[in-house]
Formats: sequence, C-alpha cells, structure tokens
Amino acid sequence: MALASTISATVEGVAARLVTVEANVGAGLPGMHIVGLGDAAVKESRERIRTAISNSALPWPRTKIMVSLSPAHVPKAGSHFDLPIALAVLGSLDPRVERRLRATMFCGELALDGALRRAEGVLPMLLATLNGPEPAVEAAVVPRANAAEAALLGRKDILVADSLADVCRWVTGEADLEPAAAPAEPVRKPVAPDFRDLAGMSQEREALEVAAAGGHHVMMIGPPGSGKSMLAERLPSILPAMEIAETVEVTAIHSAAGISGGAVVQTRPFVAPHPSLTRVALIGGGSGIPTPGAVSQAHRGVLFLDEASEIHAHVLDALRIPLEKREVRLTRAQREVVYPADFQLVLAANPCACQRVKGQCTCKSPQRARHLSNVSGPLRDRLDVFITTSGESAVLSPMDAEPSSVIAERVAAARERAATRWARAGIAESVNGRVPATVIRRDFPARESAMALLESRLSDGAITQRGVDKCLKVAWTLADLDQAEQPDIDHAYRAVEMRESPLQEAV
Repeated sequence: MALASTISATVEGVAARLVTVEANVGAGLPGMHIVGLGDAAVKESRERIRTAISNSALPWPRTKIMVSLSPAHVPKAGSHFDLPIALAVLGSLDPRVERRLRATMFCGELALDGALRRAEGVLPMLLATLNGPEPAVEAAVVPRANAAEAALLGRKDILVADSLADVCRWVTGEADLEPAAAPAEPVRKPVAPDFRDLAGMSQEREALEVAAAGGHHVMMIGPPGSGKSMLAERLPSILPAMEIAETVEVTAIHSAAGISGGAVVQTRPFVAPHPSLTRVALIGGGSGIPTPGAVSQAHRGVLFLDEASEIHAHVLDALRIPLEKREVRLTRAQREVVYPADFQLVLAANPCACQRVKGQCTCKSPQRARHLSNVSGPLRDRLDVFITTSGESAVLSPMDAEPSSVIAERVAAARERAATRWARAGIAESVNGRVPATVIRRDFPARESAMALLESRLSDGAITQRGVDKCLKVAWTLADLDQAEQPDIDHAYRAVEMRESPLQEAV
C-alpha cells in the first residue's frame, strides 16, 4: 500500500478554499474511486487522467486506487482537479516526490495527450493559496494558458507548465518550470465607445459626468432611439482607470465566474444583461456551488439594465441590498457565500408602452404609471440622478462634441478633490456617492442657503429624507467639478433638478 497527497483548491463564490488531494494505491480490483463531494467534472476525470498518464509514457498502477478530496463535507467543482489527482496517483508510486507534492498547489485540466488546458477560477485559487494562512504551501503550478492572470500577482513562486510530463519532471527535480509572466506582446485594451461620437445631448452628457465624478446611480427615461444605450455604453470611458488592486479583484471575480477566458480584465466592466434575466442571474447563486451574478460581474464598473420596464419587479427589488451594502450574501447548504458588488447602476426605460416621442404619446397617466410600476419606490429612492433623454439635440447639434478623454480629466480631478476631503476627515471612501449620509449631514453640510432650499423641498413633500441626503451628495459632486469649497444654493438647485424623477412626485 502506498499513499501520496498534494494540494489544490475549489472556488466558493469569488473566493477559494484549499483542498487536500490524497491518493492511495493498494490491493483490490483495478479501478479508480473518487470520494469527497466532487461534481460531474470531477467524477468524469477518471478516464481523462488514466488516458493522459498512459499517453505521457508514465506508469499507471493496475490495482485499486482510492482518491479522497478533503474537507470531505465541502462540495468541489471543476476539471482543474485533473492535474493534482494525476500527480497524487503518480506520487504514490515514487516516495521521492512526497515533499514537493505536499508543498505545492496544482490545478489544471488534462487533455487526453497529457497537455494542460486552462482552468477556471485560477486567480481566486492562487490568492487563497499563497496569501492564505497555510504556511506549508511553497509554490503553485498552473497551466500556461492561465499565465496572464497568474502574472498579476507578480510572484516568482507561481510556475506555469504545458503538460503533465513537464510537471512530473519538475516534481522529480529533473527539470525546471518557468515563473508565470505577462504576455511578451502587450494586450490591447478594448476600445470603449467615446462621447466624441455623440452630437449634442449637452444636458444628458453633463448629468453622466456628474454621475461618474460622484459614483452616483442613474436612471434614464426617454423614447426609443433617444440615445439611452449610447450614453450608458460611454460611461466607462470617463471613469478613472482601475488600480492594480482593483484589476486583481475584478479579474478574480471574472475568473471565478468563468467569463475571463484566462485574460486580465484591464478596463472597468460594463455588464448589460438581457431584460429577461432572473433574480439568480442578477445577484448570483444557483444550485450546488453558487456563481457570481451580474451585480458582481459589474464590480468596480457599470451595470446597465436596459428596458427596465420589462424586468420583473422582484428581480429589480433584489438590487436594493447590493446598492446599500455593496455586496451580496447568499446561504447555500448552511454555508454563506459573499460576493463583492460595488458597481454603478444605470437603468433605462421608455416612458410609456406606446413608445412614441414626446407630443405624440397617446397614453393616459394611469397607463404610464403601470408601465413603470415594476420600478418600486424604495429602488427609485436609491437612485441619485434622473435623466430625461429626447434625442432632439443629437440631430440639431453639429458634430463637435467633447471627447471622453477631456471629460475623464474633469472627473478624475473632482474625484481627487473629494478623496482628499474625505481622507482629511478620516473617511476611507473616495467618491461622494458612497460617503455615509449621516457624516455629510453632520460634518459636511452645504451653505445655509442651500440647506434652506433642501429643507423647503422636504417640507413640501417634493423629496424624501433619503432624497435630501442624495441631493447633498450630488451637490458636493457639482461643487467638486466647479472646484468650490462648499456647495451653494446653485449646486443644491441643480442637484434637486437632477433628482426630479418623471416616475413619481416625491423621490
């Protein structure tokens, strides 16, 4: 009887948990048995592993093989267990490799010829392995197809390999493996749509600039063809570039969700799901091991929900907690999974069912109210800026619009001004939209005239108390864009105007 073990990991939400892979070769009928709550991909790995080992000219034990994945009570998913299982089986035949196997985390899918294929969720697994509390892990080996995302961590103890045979030679000390490195040719960032392409729409563009500068949530309402989607698609182009920590975080989420394709996410995500999406598709979950939803895939970026009137009310209402907490917590099988969900929401909808331009609409007020009744009051109250699009200015204005790069400079300057102010006050937030309302009301009020205006609108029932807080945050953003020391009555008035919603009388 011979026993060997190594380390791998399984993804849970957007994090990962270390898994010990043990293989015991002993007396009994020939065959491989895998225990430890593996999914279908793990169970099907038996034939892939045996064929890959044989085609790599490596020995296959013709006896009973028992493989255990522990902790046994934790569900495990993914074809990346192929490589660690194969190495544990081979290690049981060669005691010389015991130490290196125990001190290394392996992941990778095996092709039938022994080649290593890309694994999903590699970045979360590397973060859990090399930044976790386990001191025994000295290195990690991943497929070369995952080198780009692995190189984000900038560590020399993350190695890449092309095949099972290469890994075996490294384990036995016969050859070396290369550290994960970024591609030799720089990856071109996808070209985002530019505001230069949009003629006119000065009010709409200004409102989106304010939203970008303050991290404010937006709803656009207008007839078909009035530019709602074009405006939303261009919002990421005026947001600041992601810092390296944000790049690692976003790439890890996309890797865990299986949508990264092994590439590094270099620009802020823009996620625009179909209006028929379900609650699970929006916030994450599913049977078995939960996966991140659209709100987490849009983390550090923009979530655009077009045709909001077509989305079920219970789906939209699921946004309320992520908008407040900037995370999603789901419980599955007595286990809690946390997904980060710090995104900027942009909703878009037609004002009525007839979808005609202003002046030609035949819908009555009750019909309009029913058309957007799925956007509940509590959700509307969490939005900061409402934009009414007409599309008229796009036809009448010349093509001399400001490019996104110029707008982005103003946005970056306003954000820097806000971040400096909040840092001096000991607040970790960097944008006005995320600062607690109590802090702004108590320590950072607007000028007396501006506060008097907001209080009068509150007494008139034009806005709610939450609406006052939202207006204060937008007013601070307007002041930052104007390089003013404190919001004045003009900033407050413009904030109230942006807050006025065609959906309801009091927001």
